[in-house]
Amino acid sequence: MEAGSITGLIGPNGAGKTTLFHLISGFYRPDRGRIEFDGEDVTGWSPHKLVRRGLYRTFQIPRAFPEMTVLENLMLVPEGQCGERLWNPLFRPRRVWAEEESLRDRAQEVLEFVGLAHLAGALAGTLSGGQKKLLELARALMAEPKLVLLDEPGAGVNPTLMKRLADRIRQVAEEFGVTVFLIEHDMDLVMSLCDPVIVMSEGRVLTQGTPAAVRADPRVIEAYLGGQYAVA
Repeated sequence: MEAGSITGLIGPNGAGKTTLFHLISGFYRPDRGRIEFDGEDVTGWSPHKLVRRGLYRTFQIPRAFPEMTVLENLMLVPEGQCGERLWNPLFRPRRVWAEEESLRDRAQEVLEFVGLAHLAGALAGTLSGGQKKLLELARALMAEPKLVLLDEPGAGVNPTLMKRLADRIRQVAEEFGVTVFLIEHDMDLVMSLCDPVIVMSEGRVLTQGTPAAVRADPRVIEAYLGGQYAVA
């Protein structure tokens, strides 16, 4: 994937898409081959080490902390906060307070960006499905990633929130320079947002290319997309 691009990964259920995400993000260790990220071999790295390196992923089912507020869910993302060390709140309270205020301001800015600022004080568990997907994107941005893996960001999202989500994903790549790699079954979203598009089938790459090329490939039409995406 080229830096700053939005790459789509599609394919039938069971093609291996989420398994690939597990391999890239360190949840599974490859049996063979290797994974390179930003010029470095990261094969077998643990998920937390990859996050520190700038690789962040989301899941099909959002994993926010439901009993914490939306704002708190963002503020806990950055690692190495000085308040996490027992002695700092006791002996360096001003430093802890200053860092917390800085994180709060940054979290508010991110919530403004994704359109959830009005829900900053709401419990994450009370959000709608689409709002939870926006919260996942916001949590990813708080990690200041170089690469974000989005696993079905559009699943369960209504059309209104889907448009906002697509716009924000596009802005993340274009304005923040974050590389985006996403799995998605909504073909309208993939074809309008992603370039290139990679098609998997039975654990292998079937083809890849521009949305137009993929949409017109007879193998893709036969394996996955269906006749409505054929080019006359």
